[in-house]
Parts: sequence; C-alpha cells; structure tokens
Amino acid sequence: MQLSVSTVVEAYERLAAEGVIVSRPGSGFYAAGPVAPLALTEIGPKLEREVDPLWVSRQSLETDASVLKPGCGWLPAAWMYEAGMRRALRAAARADTLELTDYATPLGHVALRQFLSRRMATTGIEAAPEQIMLADSGTQAIDLICRFLLEPGDTVLVDDPCYFNFHALLKAHRVQIVGVPYTANGPDVDMFEAALREHAPRLYITNSGIHNPTGAVLSPVVAHRLLKLADSSDLVIIEDDIFTDFEISPAPRLAAFDGLSRVIHIGSFSKTISASLRCGYIAARIDWIESLADLKIATAFGGGRLAADIVLTALTDSGYRKHMETIRLRLAEQMEKTVSRLKAIGIKPWLMPQAGMFLWCRLPEGMDAATLARSCLKEDVVLAPGNAFSQSLSASDFLRFNVAQSTDNRVFNVLARALSEQ
Repeated sequence: MQLSVSTVVEAYERLAAEGVIVSRPGSGFYAAGPVAPLALTEIGPKLEREVDPLWVSRQSLETDASVLKPGCGWLPAAWMYEAGMRRALRAAARADTLELTDYATPLGHVALRQFLSRRMATTGIEAAPEQIMLADSGTQAIDLICRFLLEPGDTVLVDDPCYFNFHALLKAHRVQIVGVPYTANGPDVDMFEAALREHAPRLYITNSGIHNPTGAVLSPVVAHRLLKLADSSDLVIIEDDIFTDFEISPAPRLAAFDGLSRVIHIGSFSKTISASLRCGYIAARIDWIESLADLKIATAFGGGRLAADIVLTALTDSGYRKHMETIRLRLAEQMEKTVSRLKAIGIKPWLMPQAGMFLWCRLPEGMDAATLARSCLKEDVVLAPGNAFSQSLSASDFLRFNVAQSTDNRVFNVLARALSEQ
C-alpha cells in the first residue's frame, strides 16, 4: 500500500485502543468482533416518557445540538467562558505530575477553598477554608448531605415550585417530600410554619440569590422569619447558591444570617464556567464537614485535583470578571426580548426577575403545559412544564423559560402554533 511501517503500526495501535482489533503477540492483529450497529431510533427524543421531574433533563441531555432547548437550565455553549477555560487547560497541561495523576485531599484543593472562603465573605458568609469541602458537583454535594442527615421515611421541605432535580434526588433517598408555596419574596412563612408543626421535617432545600425556577429573590424579612422558625426545631437548611455570579446585587443569604450553624451552603461552577468540568463545594460547621469528608471517601474515595485546579485558574483569570459583566448584560437584554415575544402569544411572566436566566410564565387560560411540551418536542423544541417543578402538581399552566436559550425565532413560532392547536 506504499505506507511506512511506522504509519501502519500507529494505525494498528489506535484501532487496538478503540477495541476494534486485538493484538495476539507472535501472531498478528485480529478483528475484535462484530461492531454494534448504531441504533438511530435511540437518538431522538422519547415522546412517550412521562412528564415527571426527570423529563426535562432527559430531553435536554439526550437530544442533539440541532434541537432548541428553551426549557433547559444552562447557558448556550457560545455564552460560556471558553477562552478562559482554554487558558486554564493549557496551564494545567504544564502542571506537576501529581496534579495530573493523583487523588486530591479529602477536603479538596486548598487554594480553591481559600478562594471560596474570600468569595463567600462578599455575601456575608464567614466560612474558613477548613469549613469548606469540594465535591464533584452541586448535586453530589446535596447527595452527600442527604446521606449524612437523612434516614428513609424522614421528611424534607422544598419550595413549590423548586428545581425539579431536588424531587428526583430526594426520591432516591426514599424520604417524604413536602412542598411549601413560594412567593415573590421567598417561601410562604405561614405555610412553612404549619409544615414544621405538622411534619417535623429534617431538611429544607432552597436556592439563595436567584430562585429556580421563578427568578424571585429572598427578602431579608422572610429570611429572618425562616431562621427564627428553624431555631425552634431540628430543621437543617441546604442553601444552593449556584447562580451567585449572575446576581447584579447580592441577595440575602441564610448562611450569612445563621453563621453556618444550621444552614449548609453549597454551590458549583457548571452554569458559568463549564458543565463538562464537574466541581462543586459545601460550606458547613467543621464537625459536619469532617463527617461529610468521611462520607465522600466512602462513596467516591478521593476527588480529582485537575478539575479544581482548572476551575480556580478560570475564576482568577483576568477575563472572568469582565466575561460575567457581559453575560449579565446579555441576560438582561434577552430577558426583555423574551418577555415581549412571549406576551405577544399570550404567555405572561409570573414576575420580572432582577437577574438570572429564568422566566416563570403562566400560559393562557385552559392551556396545559405538559401537553404543550409534548407537542413542541415533535418540532424539536424542548420546554419545561410547570408540574415538573411542583410537588403539589399545581403548576400545570406554567412553563419555565431560559431566556439565553430563547434567541431563535423558531421557539416562538412553534409555541404559537402549538397554542393555537391545543
């Protein structure tokens, strides 16, 4: 074939690495076996799947890039901090061998924990580096806390509506889930108090800063009343602060008022730096962090050094602050445009968020969000039906829109057509 021996050897090595061929020393290279056929039917969206808390995630994650995803919970790839990520990756490639190959310490990357300690201080949260433990993601952080504090059958309070994966994760822990209605200023305090008396919950999970899915902001008055109620019970609060970098001005943090006594503060960087690079954190009392570190070792052994190192480099890169300023401006502009386009087809926002990417919207009277979502999915538009977020299933006429993912005119054309047909 007029190819050099080295070229053929390299080709064989690559095919062997892919598992297509196998090497038999002293004999040669042989086909490993029949190649599994590509099942094209498995690539498309599963229309028959029940519209439950995992529906939006499965549709958003399983469909390809040609599908429009105004219902997903992340920024478009073009909005992410790609330039900073590439610089961080180049720096990581030059790191010491241990950084590239070894396990991290139980609490994780020291310099990143020191950075997080300083960053939390800007929102009033006092957390020493030894009170912070890194996790693989925000979801793993909540999972570890649930393993630490919950037994099957315990009761957990969530906002109604709340981030749909809270429901799915808590079901995996076999606990009772009770929803508390969420208002424009935070959870309904009277209903929260009634739930405490009736159910004696062990945990309450909520968003600080920008609430998912409503875009609302916790008021200082509601925050103080919540903590006062929590003080009279055995309740522990998990405060998910994943959207902190989208805020224009910091909202009240329960962890700041509480001093990390009964509030556990968590976050990650999947929304602003990279969802592909998994890195989150937990801030809590030192004795709880010690127990959580043991659980982390028991369930995942050691975290990786590399992701934390890349995240820290990206966060401290000279361009990150300017990048986020640009993102906040783009989101504000796109928020107004999306509201205008939705109002034109009869879909109205529940409130106008101060910041962030989410719009919680009510459909025209008589419309069902799940039916609408199934119809739009047939035309390659993934929506987020309200009842996926609602424990009481009382949001059948709501949809959550991600304004950053709603820039294509086809989103609104498909929506308008589906509304007219329902």
